[in-house]
Amino acid sequence: MQQINPDSMTAIQPELTIGESVVWAGQPNGTVFFHKEDAFLIPFSLLWGGFAIFWELGAAGFWGSNSRSGNPWLFGILWGIPFVLIGQYIIWGRFFYTAWKKKRTYYAITNRRVIVVQNGWNRQMASAYLDGLPTLMKEGRSSGTGTLRFSQAESMWSGRRGWGAWDGMTVGNVPTFVDIDDLDYVYRLISDLREKARTSKVPSSAF
Repeated sequence: MQQINPDSMTAIQPELTIGESVVWAGQPNGTVFFHKEDAFLIPFSLLWGGFAIFWELGAAGFWGSNSRSGNPWLFGILWGIPFVLIGQYIIWGRFFYTAWKKKRTYYAITNRRVIVVQNGWNRQMASAYLDGLPTLMKEGRSSGTGTLRFSQAESMWSGRRGWGAWDGMTVGNVPTFVDIDDLDYVYRLISDLREKARTSKVPSSAF
């Protein structure tokens, strides 16, 4: 069924052009935490975090040569602190950061475009015209919640993603609707609007 989230409507409104109207607006589902990428990310984060803590304890003299001498290795402790902090972020901190971003992320479908606005540390916006969407990919769950991608997803091994693999709410050049409810309805809505937009651009002489 058609729905327009009032908070999303307020956030999207400044981005609308003359004659553009919103047909759907929503936000990510904040109760979804895990995704298929976590099958790799969680074990890796535990390995990283565990090794970083092991390093710090060794440098502090809890075992090894520093333990026998009774003198902690100050440089080793300082060197390891950033790795411990990164480890804590990728183990659990990223989930809180994603939840924080979800509350500040808004999606909309208009009669012309798909739009995402995120009011995080700074305001970010990405949009794409319906008739120019490179692709339309649906990744759903049995609950009816899922993700719509309008461009080919980059591999998590891609260097271009950088730390984006650890932040599923990053706003890219092409919008992505992450963890939305009523996935099938939104998918059909965009499919229909995209087809209408492309059909309206075909010259009448072509028929």
